Amino acid sequence: MLVLSESDVRSLLSLEQLLPAMEAALTSLSRGGVQQPVRSILPIPQHQGMWGLMPVVWNEVMGIKLVTVFEGNTAHGLSTHQATIQLFSAVTGEPLVVMDGRLITELRTAAVSAVATRLLTSPNVKSLAILGSGVQARSHLQALKLVRNFTDVRIWSRTSQNAAALAEEVGARATTLEEAQRDADVVVAVASTTTPVVHGAWLAPHAYVNAAGAVGPQRRELDDATMQATVIVESREAAVKESGDIISSGATIYAELGELVAATRPLPVIGSRLVFKSLGVAVEDLAAALIVYNAALGRKKVTG
Repeated sequence: MLVLSESDVRSLLSLEQLLPAMEAALTSLSRGGVQQPVRSILPIPQHQGMWGLMPVVWNEVMGIKLVTVFEGNTAHGLSTHQATIQLFSAVTGEPLVVMDGRLITELRTAAVSAVATRLLTSPNVKSLAILGSGVQARSHLQALKLVRNFTDVRIWSRTSQNAAALAEEVGARATTLEEAQRDADVVVAVASTTTPVVHGAWLAPHAYVNAAGAVGPQRRELDDATMQATVIVESREAAVKESGDIISSGATIYAELGELVAATRPLPVIGSRLVFKSLGVAVEDLAAALIVYNAALGRKKVTG
Protein backbone atom coordinates (compact mmCIF):
# COMPACT_ATOMS: atom_id res chain seq x y z
CA MET A 1 0.00 0.00 0.00
CA LEU A 2 1.35 3.39 -0.98
CA VAL A 3 1.62 6.25 1.51
CA LEU A 4 1.76 9.73 -0.05
CA SER A 5 2.50 13.00 1.71
CA GLU A 6 1.12 16.44 0.86
CA SER A 7 4.30 17.22 -1.07
CA ASP A 8 3.78 14.02 -3.08
CA VAL A 9 0.19 15.04 -3.82
CA ARG A 10 1.31 18.53 -4.84
CA SER A 11 3.79 17.13 -7.34
CA LEU A 12 1.20 14.80 -8.91
CA LEU A 13 -1.95 16.95 -9.08
CA SER A 14 -2.93 20.15 -10.88
CA LEU A 15 -6.05 22.28 -11.16
CA GLU A 16 -6.05 21.74 -14.91
CA GLN A 17 -6.41 17.98 -14.35
CA LEU A 18 -9.12 18.44 -11.79
CA LEU A 19 -11.69 20.32 -13.88
CA PRO A 20 -12.57 17.40 -16.21
CA ALA A 21 -12.26 14.95 -13.32
CA MET A 22 -14.82 16.91 -11.29
CA GLU A 23 -17.18 17.05 -14.27
CA ALA A 24 -16.98 13.27 -14.68
CA ALA A 25 -17.44 12.57 -10.97
CA LEU A 26 -20.43 14.89 -10.53
CA THR A 27 -22.08 13.65 -13.71
CA SER A 28 -21.81 10.08 -12.46
CA LEU A 29 -23.17 11.12 -9.06
CA SER A 30 -26.23 12.75 -10.61
CA ARG A 31 -26.82 9.72 -12.84
CA GLY A 32 -26.87 7.37 -9.86
CA GLY A 33 -23.49 5.80 -10.55
CA VAL A 34 -22.03 6.60 -7.13
CA GLN A 35 -22.77 5.11 -3.70
CA GLN A 36 -22.25 7.99 -1.32
CA PRO A 37 -23.99 8.64 2.01
CA VAL A 38 -24.08 12.13 3.46
CA ARG A 39 -20.96 12.62 5.57
CA SER A 40 -21.00 11.73 9.25
CA ILE A 41 -19.87 14.43 11.65
CA LEU A 42 -18.43 13.84 15.13
CA PRO A 43 -18.16 17.11 17.11
CA ILE A 44 -15.08 17.62 19.28
CA PRO A 45 -16.47 20.41 21.49
CA GLN A 46 -13.68 20.35 24.05
CA HIS A 47 -11.30 21.60 21.35
CA GLN A 48 -13.81 23.52 19.19
CA GLY A 49 -13.38 21.04 16.39
CA MET A 50 -15.17 18.48 14.28
CA TRP A 51 -14.30 15.22 12.56
CA GLY A 52 -16.00 14.21 9.33
CA LEU A 53 -16.14 10.78 7.68
CA MET A 54 -16.86 10.71 3.94
CA PRO A 55 -17.07 7.22 2.36
CA VAL A 56 -17.84 6.58 -1.31
CA VAL A 57 -17.92 3.75 -3.85
CA TRP A 58 -17.47 4.55 -7.54
CA ASN A 59 -17.21 1.65 -9.96
CA GLU A 60 -14.10 -0.40 -9.12
CA VAL A 61 -12.74 1.80 -6.36
CA MET A 62 -13.82 2.70 -2.84
CA GLY A 63 -12.54 5.62 -0.84
CA ILE A 64 -12.95 7.45 2.42
CA LYS A 65 -11.83 10.89 3.47
CA LEU A 66 -11.29 11.59 7.14
CA VAL A 67 -11.37 15.35 7.57
CA THR A 68 -11.03 17.57 10.61
CA VAL A 69 -11.90 21.24 11.02
CA PHE A 70 -10.35 23.01 14.00
CA GLU A 71 -10.88 26.76 13.71
CA GLY A 72 -8.36 27.45 16.48
CA ASN A 73 -5.51 26.03 14.42
CA THR A 74 -4.69 29.43 12.95
CA ALA A 75 -3.37 30.50 16.35
CA HIS A 76 -0.86 27.63 16.13
CA GLY A 77 0.19 28.28 12.53
CA LEU A 78 -1.73 25.25 11.28
CA SER A 79 -4.40 24.87 8.61
CA THR A 80 -7.93 24.76 10.02
CA HIS A 81 -8.65 21.81 7.71
CA GLN A 82 -6.68 18.56 7.92
CA ALA A 83 -7.47 15.33 6.09
CA THR A 84 -6.36 11.94 4.85
CA ILE A 85 -7.85 9.93 1.99
CA GLN A 86 -7.63 6.16 1.64
CA LEU A 87 -8.52 4.18 -1.46
CA PHE A 88 -9.52 0.50 -1.62
CA SER A 89 -10.31 -1.87 -4.45
CA ALA A 90 -14.06 -2.30 -4.73
CA VAL A 91 -13.41 -5.68 -6.35
CA THR A 92 -11.30 -7.28 -3.61
CA GLY A 93 -11.49 -4.79 -0.73
CA GLU A 94 -7.69 -4.51 -0.55
CA PRO A 95 -6.24 -1.15 0.53
CA LEU A 96 -4.42 0.66 -2.26
CA VAL A 97 -3.12 3.96 -0.96
CA VAL A 98 -3.40 6.45 1.87
CA MET A 99 -2.57 10.06 1.09
CA ASP A 100 -2.73 13.47 2.65
CA GLY A 101 -6.08 15.07 1.87
CA ARG A 102 -5.65 18.71 2.88
CA LEU A 103 -4.39 19.90 -0.50
CA ILE A 104 -6.91 17.75 -2.36
CA THR A 105 -9.71 19.36 -0.35
CA GLU A 106 -8.37 22.80 -1.20
CA LEU A 107 -7.93 22.17 -4.92
CA ARG A 108 -11.01 20.08 -5.68
CA THR A 109 -13.26 22.69 -4.02
CA ALA A 110 -11.85 25.41 -6.25
CA ALA A 111 -12.00 23.17 -9.31
CA VAL A 112 -15.70 22.45 -8.78
CA SER A 113 -16.37 26.18 -8.46
CA ALA A 114 -14.49 26.71 -11.71
CA VAL A 115 -16.60 24.07 -13.47
CA ALA A 116 -19.75 25.80 -12.23
CA THR A 117 -18.47 29.26 -13.16
CA ARG A 118 -17.64 28.16 -16.70
CA LEU A 119 -21.10 26.69 -17.08
CA LEU A 120 -23.16 29.38 -15.36
CA THR A 121 -21.60 32.69 -16.40
CA SER A 122 -21.13 34.62 -19.60
CA PRO A 123 -17.64 34.42 -21.15
CA ASN A 124 -17.60 38.22 -20.90
CA VAL A 125 -17.65 38.54 -17.09
CA LYS A 126 -14.88 40.82 -15.86
CA SER A 127 -15.30 41.58 -12.15
CA LEU A 128 -14.67 39.06 -9.37
CA ALA A 129 -15.22 39.53 -5.64
CA ILE A 130 -13.52 37.10 -3.28
CA LEU A 131 -14.79 37.13 0.29
CA GLY A 132 -12.05 35.56 2.35
CA SER A 133 -8.25 35.59 2.35
CA GLY A 134 -7.20 32.04 3.20
CA VAL A 135 -6.17 29.05 1.13
CA GLN A 136 -9.55 28.78 -0.57
CA ALA A 137 -9.37 32.41 -1.67
CA ARG A 138 -6.05 31.76 -3.40
CA SER A 139 -7.04 28.46 -4.96
CA HIS A 140 -10.36 29.86 -6.19
CA LEU A 141 -8.64 32.77 -7.87
CA GLN A 142 -6.23 30.37 -9.60
CA ALA A 143 -9.02 28.02 -10.67
CA LEU A 144 -11.44 30.68 -11.88
CA LYS A 145 -8.74 32.30 -13.97
CA LEU A 146 -8.59 29.04 -15.93
CA VAL A 147 -12.15 29.58 -17.16
CA ARG A 148 -12.68 33.38 -17.21
CA ASN A 149 -10.54 36.47 -17.80
CA PHE A 150 -11.12 38.78 -14.83
CA THR A 151 -9.79 42.32 -15.08
CA ASP A 152 -11.25 43.61 -11.80
CA VAL A 153 -10.54 41.44 -8.74
CA ARG A 154 -11.65 42.59 -5.29
CA ILE A 155 -10.66 41.02 -1.97
CA TRP A 156 -12.43 41.34 1.36
CA SER A 157 -11.50 39.72 4.66
CA ARG A 158 -12.57 40.22 8.24
CA THR A 159 -8.89 40.96 8.87
CA SER A 160 -8.12 43.93 6.64
CA GLN A 161 -4.37 43.30 6.78
CA ASN A 162 -4.89 39.84 5.32
CA ALA A 163 -7.06 41.24 2.52
CA ALA A 164 -4.42 43.86 1.71
CA ALA A 165 -1.64 41.25 1.70
CA LEU A 166 -3.53 38.90 -0.59
CA ALA A 167 -4.55 41.74 -2.90
CA GLU A 168 -0.93 42.82 -3.27
CA GLU A 169 0.15 39.22 -3.84
CA VAL A 170 -2.32 38.55 -6.67
CA GLY A 171 -2.66 42.02 -8.22
CA ALA A 172 -6.15 42.69 -6.85
CA ARG A 173 -7.54 45.44 -4.62
CA ALA A 174 -8.71 45.19 -1.04
CA THR A 175 -12.17 46.63 -0.39
CA THR A 176 -14.98 46.80 2.11
CA LEU A 177 -17.50 43.96 2.17
CA GLU A 178 -20.15 46.05 0.44
CA GLU A 179 -17.80 47.50 -2.17
CA ALA A 180 -16.55 44.04 -3.06
CA GLN A 181 -20.06 42.86 -3.93
CA ARG A 182 -21.51 45.98 -5.57
CA ASP A 183 -21.89 45.35 -9.31
CA ALA A 184 -19.55 42.33 -9.25
CA ASP A 185 -20.20 39.80 -12.00
CA VAL A 186 -18.98 36.87 -9.88
CA VAL A 187 -18.90 36.66 -6.08
CA VAL A 188 -16.96 33.90 -4.31
CA ALA A 189 -17.73 33.31 -0.63
CA VAL A 190 -14.92 31.34 1.01
CA ALA A 191 -14.73 32.98 4.43
CA SER A 192 -15.32 30.59 7.32
CA THR A 193 -18.45 32.04 8.83
CA THR A 194 -21.66 31.21 10.64
CA THR A 195 -23.56 34.37 9.56
CA PRO A 196 -24.17 35.82 6.08
CA VAL A 197 -21.43 37.77 4.35
CA VAL A 198 -23.18 37.87 0.97
CA HIS A 199 -26.09 40.33 0.93
CA GLY A 200 -28.64 40.26 -1.86
CA ALA A 201 -29.27 44.00 -1.54
CA TRP A 202 -25.68 44.64 -2.62
CA LEU A 203 -25.59 42.18 -5.52
CA ALA A 204 -26.13 43.11 -9.13
CA PRO A 205 -29.22 41.49 -10.71
CA HIS A 206 -26.93 39.44 -12.95
CA ALA A 207 -24.52 38.37 -10.18
CA TYR A 208 -23.37 34.78 -10.03
CA VAL A 209 -22.37 33.47 -6.58
CA ASN A 210 -20.04 30.59 -5.70
CA ALA A 211 -20.66 29.84 -2.02
CA ALA A 212 -18.22 27.39 -0.42
CA GLY A 213 -17.45 28.81 3.01
CA ALA A 214 -20.27 27.58 5.24
CA VAL A 215 -21.01 23.89 5.70
CA GLY A 216 -23.51 22.71 8.30
CA PRO A 217 -27.23 23.08 9.00
CA GLN A 218 -26.67 25.95 11.46
CA ARG A 219 -24.17 27.93 9.37
CA ARG A 220 -25.01 30.70 6.90
CA GLU A 221 -22.94 32.68 4.42
CA LEU A 222 -25.78 33.91 2.17
CA ASP A 223 -28.71 36.01 3.37
CA ASP A 224 -32.31 35.29 2.40
CA ALA A 225 -32.29 37.97 -0.31
CA THR A 226 -29.31 36.27 -1.97
CA MET A 227 -31.13 32.94 -1.85
CA GLN A 228 -33.97 34.37 -3.94
CA ALA A 229 -32.14 32.96 -6.92
CA THR A 230 -31.77 29.86 -9.04
CA VAL A 231 -29.86 27.49 -6.75
CA ILE A 232 -27.53 24.74 -7.94
CA VAL A 233 -25.85 22.16 -5.68
CA GLU A 234 -23.57 19.14 -5.96
CA SER A 235 -25.98 16.77 -4.23
CA ARG A 236 -29.62 17.40 -3.33
CA GLU A 237 -29.43 14.79 -0.58
CA ALA A 238 -26.47 16.52 1.04
CA ALA A 239 -27.75 20.05 0.53
CA VAL A 240 -31.06 19.56 2.33
CA LYS A 241 -29.21 18.14 5.35
CA GLU A 242 -25.97 20.13 5.42
CA SER A 243 -26.66 23.61 4.05
CA GLY A 244 -27.95 26.15 6.54
CA ASP A 245 -28.37 28.59 3.65
CA ILE A 246 -30.86 26.28 1.95
CA ILE A 247 -32.54 24.96 5.09
CA SER A 248 -33.08 28.36 6.75
CA SER A 249 -34.09 30.26 3.63
CA GLY A 250 -36.42 27.57 2.32
CA ALA A 251 -34.83 27.94 -1.11
CA THR A 252 -35.75 25.53 -3.89
CA ILE A 253 -32.92 23.57 -5.49
CA TYR A 254 -33.08 23.89 -9.27
CA ALA A 255 -30.50 21.28 -10.25
CA GLU A 256 -27.40 19.37 -9.34
CA LEU A 257 -24.27 20.56 -11.10
CA GLY A 258 -23.78 17.10 -12.61
CA GLU A 259 -27.21 17.34 -14.24
CA LEU A 260 -26.22 20.58 -15.91
CA VAL A 261 -22.85 19.24 -17.04
CA ALA A 262 -24.57 16.20 -18.57
CA ALA A 263 -27.39 18.36 -20.01
CA THR A 264 -30.06 16.20 -18.38
CA ARG A 265 -31.45 19.47 -16.96
CA PRO A 266 -31.55 22.66 -19.03
CA LEU A 267 -29.16 25.43 -18.08
CA PRO A 268 -30.80 28.28 -16.16
CA VAL A 269 -30.88 31.71 -17.79
CA ILE A 270 -27.31 33.01 -17.80
CA GLY A 271 -27.30 36.57 -16.53
CA SER A 272 -30.08 35.99 -14.00
CA ARG A 273 -29.27 35.67 -10.28
CA LEU A 274 -27.61 32.26 -9.84
CA VAL A 275 -26.16 30.65 -6.72
CA PHE A 276 -23.95 27.57 -6.65
CA LYS A 277 -23.97 26.30 -3.06
CA SER A 278 -20.96 24.02 -2.70
CA LEU A 279 -20.62 21.67 0.26
CA GLY A 280 -18.03 19.23 -1.01
CA VAL A 281 -18.88 15.57 -1.59
CA ALA A 282 -16.79 12.42 -1.25
CA VAL A 283 -16.75 11.47 -4.93
CA GLU A 284 -14.85 14.69 -5.66
CA ASP A 285 -12.12 13.63 -3.24
CA LEU A 286 -12.05 10.13 -4.69
CA ALA A 287 -11.73 11.44 -8.26
CA ALA A 288 -8.85 13.70 -7.24
CA ALA A 289 -7.16 10.92 -5.26
CA LEU A 290 -7.38 8.61 -8.29
CA ILE A 291 -5.42 11.12 -10.35
CA VAL A 292 -2.71 11.17 -7.70
CA TYR A 293 -2.68 7.39 -7.24
CA ASN A 294 -2.45 6.61 -10.93
CA ALA A 295 0.27 9.22 -11.42
CA ALA A 296 2.23 7.73 -8.52
CA LEU A 297 2.01 4.28 -10.13
CA GLY A 298 3.17 5.72 -13.42
CA ARG A 299 0.34 4.09 -15.32
CA LYS A 300 -3.44 4.02 -15.22
CA LYS A 301 -4.56 1.16 -13.03
CA VAL A 302 -7.94 1.93 -11.51
CA THR A 303 -10.78 4.17 -12.53
CA GLY A 304 -13.94 5.60 -11.09
